[in-house]
Amino acid sequence: MLRGFYTAASGMITQQRQTEALSNNIANANTPGYKADQTTIRAFPELLLSEMGSEKTIPTTQGGLNLPVQNTVGSINTGAYVQETVPNFKQGDVRETNISTDLAIINGTIPDESGFLFFNVQNEAGEVRYTRNGNFTVDGEGFLVTNQGYYVLDQAGNPIQTDGMEFTVTPEGTLQTMDQATQLGISYMENVNDLTKEGNDIFAGEADAIPAGTTFSIQQGTLEQSNVNTMQTMTDMMSSYRLFETNQRVLRAYDESLGKAVSEIGRIG
Repeated sequence: MLRGFYTAASGMITQQRQTEALSNNIANANTPGYKADQTTIRAFPELLLSEMGSEKTIPTTQGGLNLPVQNTVGSINTGAYVQETVPNFKQGDVRETNISTDLAIINGTIPDESGFLFFNVQNEAGEVRYTRNGNFTVDGEGFLVTNQGYYVLDQAGNPIQTDGMEFTVTPEGTLQTMDQATQLGISYMENVNDLTKEGNDIFAGEADAIPAGTTFSIQQGTLEQSNVNTMQTMTDMMSSYRLFETNQRVLRAYDESLGKAVSEIGRIG
């Protein structure tokens, strides 16, 4: 009975964490460049149940012998858990904003299907990070920055200075002002599952060399939207909630059975 109690409880915890991830996706459905989180659910290792007994041998002049035997009953599952949460890096729709500081990476040909391209930014600790959120702005010192105040980097790893001037960005990623031309820093990740999500559409990891044959373009005045499918996410949330309720009812049934075992069976004894 106690095994079933813990199995139902693990199912409730799993669905709660699933719902939390889905709720976060819904909350970021309108966040530019946001990549929806997907949870992977696994079962705990199964247990093999066996029946222990004894079997009497053929009687002899010395009498029969009782030999231990073991009969396999079958396997039993011990519950489920959320193994990890993995972002879905499918490119979102691109929306036109007509704001010159808004930029979007448009994926072209990427030889490795698991690879992805990112803007290079610098956090407050001076470390290079990566984002698909091109909702940039120009700060008071003329630097191109993210909404969090992170510097947008050029290909050499330096903050991009606009001097407060109007600028244009070519499809090849060259930011041009009246005085200079700067190549935007674009990095490639061969395996996006190795990235660590730090929040605010920022990822940490080690960039790889852009493979030959990779093509992309930069569109100014546009933003890549969140890739959250709102309708599907709402459906998944309802399903997760129903599963939580089901495990809750099972847990309540076990609790009532334990209560009877304590109050009634114990009294009879």
